[in-house]
Amino acid sequence: MKRYFFLPLLALMFVMPPVLQAQEGGIESLRQTGKAFASVARKVSPSVVFIQVESIEETPGSSGFTSPFSDELFRHFFGDSCPGFGGERQRGQRKRKVGQGSGFVFSLDDGVFRDRAYILTNNHVIDGAERITVTFEDGRELEAAVKGTDPQSDIAVLEVSGSDVSALTLGDSDGLEVGEWVVAIGNPFGLSHTLTAGVVSAKGRTSLGINDYEDFIQTDAAINPGNSGGPLVNLDGEVVGINTAIFSRSGGYMGVGFAIPINMAKGVATQLLQGGEVNRGYLGVAIQELTPELADSLDLQGRQGVLVAEITEDSPADKGGLKQGDLIVRYQGKAVDDAGSFRNRISLTPPDTRAELVVVRSGREKTLQVRIGRLEDQAALEQEESTAAADELGIVVQGMTAELAEKLGARPGEGVVVTRVKRGSVASMAGIVPGSVILQVNKQPVNTAGQFASIVNTAAESRRVLLLVSRRGSTQYIVLRW
Repeated sequence: MKRYFFLPLLALMFVMPPVLQAQEGGIESLRQTGKAFASVARKVSPSVVFIQVESIEETPGSSGFTSPFSDELFRHFFGDSCPGFGGERQRGQRKRKVGQGSGFVFSLDDGVFRDRAYILTNNHVIDGAERITVTFEDGRELEAAVKGTDPQSDIAVLEVSGSDVSALTLGDSDGLEVGEWVVAIGNPFGLSHTLTAGVVSAKGRTSLGINDYEDFIQTDAAINPGNSGGPLVNLDGEVVGINTAIFSRSGGYMGVGFAIPINMAKGVATQLLQGGEVNRGYLGVAIQELTPELADSLDLQGRQGVLVAEITEDSPADKGGLKQGDLIVRYQGKAVDDAGSFRNRISLTPPDTRAELVVVRSGREKTLQVRIGRLEDQAALEQEESTAAADELGIVVQGMTAELAEKLGARPGEGVVVTRVKRGSVASMAGIVPGSVILQVNKQPVNTAGQFASIVNTAAESRRVLLLVSRRGSTQYIVLRW
């Protein structure tokens, strides 16, 4: 009888240990994940700073105003406490405002600073500041000076005097994969050195209307007002992004946050450290995405790249041999995936650089060498050329970019977009409004601000121009006399 008692017990003893081991294995896995996050916090937190900003705001109006990122749109992390955002305004008063955000010590050489240190943050965090104070995890407070800013990418570099300040290691944002763990560290709502974890939800987010130059990492790591400017790091403690904006209906976390890729930020920061400003590259092309329909029509099936819709006359692209209809597939040895990232890569290429492009033309790949121009020089040239036209007609125009074409339902590189109309001008009285697309001037196609100005200036003697204008799907001729 004893055998009948012991056999079931022996069977139970052989069954239970694997179950217990599985449970222990799951718990151990969670324990190791938690230790990984704790390790990141210990490594990164000492180099993350709490930024306080004091500014003086002129208050000419009596009513408040709303941030362009409020409600359904994207808002910067400062929310209503940000200098220049929200708040009641009283007529004729100077109002002192206090804002807050985050930042982190960085070095392009990943070193330890002895006499001074540099801090990377968002431009909107310190914009308009009269005084900037940074607070470290150990309680040290230091006044910071602005080393350089770039509003177009929303990046700023601060300088502080201090000793034994360690810089965070800058990682490779190009190597990030969707689904990879990331950690956000910052000061949401003034709660110093808060850590939240999530994953990379998507990469290459563009056309969001947040910055002029966009290539955002999307993450579901919980971020809130005050996180702006703080680091987004991987599990190795390397910075892969700068937390910049959120999508929110409430002003708080809703699972969708955006960070500037650190590879993009490094290019901007390098120029800010060297000269205090960013000089952007200029190619002189209007580009568009290669859709399946276009690929089929142009016999480009299986190809990936961006399509050249228009070439600016005498631009680096024109001089380098690019042609309308070329498909740009590689730039400086790297594949071209989409229009937004290609535009960013061009902008971060130093002017006068000889760059290599690989294009597909007539079914064959062709390598071209172009000398990148300076974007500011081109902008200044077009502005100078269009001054007379703007004065005469009361309008300001710009070339049709791929982004504008998408928003307006127009064709990239075809026509110029009216960006501003002077009240009471001949253009205003004729019904021309911002967003109108001018396709022709005196029956001549116009694709750049320079072309538009040249034709209008030629017509100065007759003081009369014939415009072909498109708006909201309707096209009509308009005669302007002045």
